[in-house]
Amino acid sequence: MRKLHVFDTTLRDGEQSLGITLNVKEKLEIGHQLVKLGVDIIEAGFPASSPGDMESVRTLAKEVKGVIICGLTRAVAPDIDLCAEALRNAEYPRIHTGIGVSPVHMEKKLKLSPDQVVEQAVAAVKYAKKYVSDVEFYAEDAFRSDPSFLVRVIENVITAGATVVNLPDTVGYANPWEYGELISYVINNVKNIDRAIVSVHCHNDLGMATANSLAGIKAGASQVEGTINGIGERAGNTSLEEVIMSIYTRRDGYGVESKINTREISATSRLVSRITGVTVPDHKAIVGANAFNHASGIHQDGVLKDRETYEIIQPETIGVPQNIISLTARSGRHALQHCLEELGYTIEGAQLDDVYQRFLQLADQKKEVFDQDLYVLMGDSGGMESSIVLQSMSIATNGVEMATATVILEIEGILITDAACGNGPVNALFNTIDRITGNTAILEDYTLKSVTRSSEALGEATVKLRYEDGRLVVGKGFSTDIIEASAKAYINALDKRGLRNEQEV
Repeated sequence: MRKLHVFDTTLRDGEQSLGITLNVKEKLEIGHQLVKLGVDIIEAGFPASSPGDMESVRTLAKEVKGVIICGLTRAVAPDIDLCAEALRNAEYPRIHTGIGVSPVHMEKKLKLSPDQVVEQAVAAVKYAKKYVSDVEFYAEDAFRSDPSFLVRVIENVITAGATVVNLPDTVGYANPWEYGELISYVINNVKNIDRAIVSVHCHNDLGMATANSLAGIKAGASQVEGTINGIGERAGNTSLEEVIMSIYTRRDGYGVESKINTREISATSRLVSRITGVTVPDHKAIVGANAFNHASGIHQDGVLKDRETYEIIQPETIGVPQNIISLTARSGRHALQHCLEELGYTIEGAQLDDVYQRFLQLADQKKEVFDQDLYVLMGDSGGMESSIVLQSMSIATNGVEMATATVILEIEGILITDAACGNGPVNALFNTIDRITGNTAILEDYTLKSVTRSSEALGEATVKLRYEDGRLVVGKGFSTDIIEASAKAYINALDKRGLRNEQEV
């Protein structure tokens, strides 16, 4: 079987579409989880795009091992210089450079002739090879290019030293059979194609990114590019978890194998959702909350008799366990540790003690603690050290419109109390926190949802704050009290902004 190289671009193509900038710590957390998942390549960012991206790529290159760390560039020397510098400490560095090859890109965007595009592409690959041995070339908008011209470009960049050639459906325009035909055409007509890996990179504008990627793999591509949960430009990228499980479930149909640890899929999806603030739809394939739920009576009867009647994937395969231990306030450390291990968390010692105390606080508020509660608990306790701590709050309402919030915050060890009014309890709460912290950012979005079942369910609050420099920061908070969850989310966003400012100094 051919080896399928899994290229994750969540931290580059995924992040750039979110309207937010992840800080270095957040990118590192995702990077380490991607290594546990077993991806082969992590595209850590676009170093020339900003100092923050430069620092993120540099930090991941230095600290994340056992995987290729890749940086994106345009086909220009200054971009490649910055990328090479950012990747200097990588165990396995890769420079990903390229240029548009479709008529509309060459004429309207680049204003270059086909000959000039070939010349610039070759020059970029040769220049990148001075720094690293592993160079990937992307032929932007390859699907809408002239196939014979695309063959010419690919032959030339492979001769120049490209080790991987990426043939993107940049605007998600392809049908699966057409994309598969393009991959086959390139493989059959590029004379030196045996010297490079063919990669597929698809977008989801017409809802076919996963299908197109699978068609490309079936046609002979040996690398697939995508993001966790399918986040990305416009309608998103190929969902890596969908491609992985499609091949896992129908492995006889593709002739490839990867080193992905499927049991880390669920944990990776949850982590990316928590950090980016992008909620996974309940009906999302593989990782949605309803992916393994059976509501129909006929389906339930069938599953109870034999799971294979209506389940083509067992939940445990992607890391969703079927626990038989019921956790309550009377459960001990060992029971908690066992259930966490079933969910993929290995903790002991002081960390276990800390999580256990958080668990007891939660269990006192709920009759029973479910798997989803533990996911939230670990996400909450695994966060960064907070410089702003909510000590107490009280809300007084006068009718259905006006409310007054009194809040005590501990900021770097100092207790500060203030109060403010607002149009409802949450508005009053946020106004009070703004008065204490001096925050001037605009609240761009605020959402609440239940993340666990029962009437005592945990609530998840998400806030998005837009700052004067245009940056968007996402904060999340969890509590059985939705007002407290809202306060925690707001403070979490303020904390992230403070951390980012420190990194930029």
